[in-house]
Amino acid sequence: MKLKILVIATLVANFFTLAATSQEQTPRLETKDRFVPVIGRNGMVTSREKIASQVGVDILKKGGNAVDAAVAVGFAMAVTYPQAGNLGGGGFMVIHLAKENKSIAIDYREMAPAAASREMFLNADGTVNEMSSRFTHKATGVPGTVAGMAHALKNYGTMSLQEVMRPAYDLALAGFPMYNYLEGSLNARKERMMQNDAAAKVFYKKDGSSYKYGETFKQKDLAWSLKRIMEGGEKEFYHGEIAERIVADMEANGGLITMGDMANYKAVERPALVGEYKGHKVVTMPPPSSGGVHLVQIMNMLENDDLRSKGHNSAATLHLYIEAMRQAYADRSEYLGDPDFTDVPVEELTSKAYAKIIRNQIPADKARRSTDIGPALNLITESPETTHFSVMDKDGNAVSNTYTLNFSYGIGAMAPGTGILLNNEMDDFSAKPGTPNGYGLIGGEANSVQPMKRPLSSMTPTIILKNDKPFFVTGSPGGSTIITVVLQSVFNVLEFDMNAMHALAAPRIHHQWLPDFVMMEEGISKDTKDILLEMGHIIAPGERTIGSLSTIMYKGGIFYGAADIRSLDAAAIGY
Repeated sequence: MKLKILVIATLVANFFTLAATSQEQTPRLETKDRFVPVIGRNGMVTSREKIASQVGVDILKKGGNAVDAAVAVGFAMAVTYPQAGNLGGGGFMVIHLAKENKSIAIDYREMAPAAASREMFLNADGTVNEMSSRFTHKATGVPGTVAGMAHALKNYGTMSLQEVMRPAYDLALAGFPMYNYLEGSLNARKERMMQNDAAAKVFYKKDGSSYKYGETFKQKDLAWSLKRIMEGGEKEFYHGEIAERIVADMEANGGLITMGDMANYKAVERPALVGEYKGHKVVTMPPPSSGGVHLVQIMNMLENDDLRSKGHNSAATLHLYIEAMRQAYADRSEYLGDPDFTDVPVEELTSKAYAKIIRNQIPADKARRSTDIGPALNLITESPETTHFSVMDKDGNAVSNTYTLNFSYGIGAMAPGTGILLNNEMDDFSAKPGTPNGYGLIGGEANSVQPMKRPLSSMTPTIILKNDKPFFVTGSPGGSTIITVVLQSVFNVLEFDMNAMHALAAPRIHHQWLPDFVMMEEGISKDTKDILLEMGHIIAPGERTIGSLSTIMYKGGIFYGAADIRSLDAAAIGY
């Protein structure tokens, strides 16, 4: 009998030992987690398009680092997510290198042509010609994406351009199945795109009908451009036949970009903007992006508030968010622009001392009016059709990248024979300082049109470091809402202990100083709204989605990826 009991006890002990070992080997989410992220052990890629996410993971599996994978995703999204992924646009990339404990910011924002002028988008009576600044070849800035990707790969990658671009080339040449979001997007823009022969030839069938879900969609002209870049590098894009075809299209349609403009374009490496928040480092993009400056500014303003005790998305917490956002966007309109042309007071705007001063001006239970706290200018509106992707590898390297054509499909036209859509980023300048752009944002003199200048942006690629190691990689499309979307994802993680997926799923708000109202997603309670209304806040009618985050959290040796549930066909893929 004693022997039998001993055997049973041994078996039970072994069972619990094995169970404990299994739990140590298998990532385990707490039972309270209703929103479950994707789990990986060796790396993670998140983006708004699952084919491109898989391309990035495949590069990681082949031994590439996070930069290799990010560049591969960037080129792949030009094929599979053409409304924002691009060769003909630009953006910003933030990189953290684990071994060197070094953070880098790459500015590959589009640039105004040399022939651009301050009044180029004004009518004879001084009003802004919005059609010209948004839907003509004059609206196109010199594209920076190819230079930016090439710079990142050459300096921080480990693979060749041919290796990382091959998947994009294959996808363009052989095609891929038309998916839900792209089908709907092309149908929504069909009237405009059919007006351009080159775009119509690529995106629609010979009889003018649309590609249906599941049908193979090929882009042979884009494959030609990708192959030229694979073989000739960025030089082929900026000096070779691709440049010649882009410039010929400009000359034929009243655009300003010349071969000289193409040849003069360079990606710019800038020191990353680094803020500190409760023991974490906030690594983000400096100007000409306004995103990093105002992300850090708002976090500084609220650092000493006990947001956790006030409660997530409570009226007290949202009141502070709104008032801090209001001040930041007022400062954006006044001070932000291309640092190569404008003295941007980054140090002052991101200082703890300034944050304390403006935090003390926020009433505890009363909304302020935007016209009372800043210059009465109109804000420039940016398109929400940006896109973002995040990458982390097994060695702890991280990349956060946001890029765009500005409006969905840019001006809706392609340079014939290239498959490359043309951006309309010139609309992100202040065509007339004090007048809103296409997204309602107001810009000041610092963002006026000048030759060779880069327009202001709200893109906010961000990496949060904990003990000098990447802990949370985040970013979003959304035009002027990007800053506030990224802000709330960071607060959800750092203040409210949400996992990567929960941080994305939680309802969001947005305020941008002018127009003076709060946008809210579904999920903010009626009681909370009523309290905010009693405080004097103006809430925009209706509910809409705000942003689309692609994030990665690294915790306990495990990667947790999350692609926003607001976006069809977005995907986080790990391995």
